[in-house]
Amino acid sequence: MAHSLRAATFLIETRVADAAMGNINALYELGVAYSTGSDGVDIDLIEAHKWFNLAALSGSALAQQCRAEIADDMTAREIAEAQREARAWLAATETERRAA
Repeated sequence: MAHSLRAATFLIETRVADAAMGNINALYELGVAYSTGSDGVDIDLIEAHKWFNLAALSGSALAQQCRAEIADDMTAREIAEAQREARAWLAATETERRAA
């Protein structure tokens, strides 16, 4: 159990760092991890939608498809929360990139 938690933490931390630098694949991989529970990550459709949305905004057609598929299993309120989180992440990382 502790190993899978470490693996999940490592996956999330490294992908988020890559995503913050504009890596579209990292955005998509975060969506996959949260939507499927891969690598010990807990399934969280709001987080999955957020990351797929960010990847889709960056040009990933596959992320657009995945976002649409999981949206079918979400409420309008959950989708709105995911969109708010995506906007907040974009605003935060844009500020960080400008400061660097």
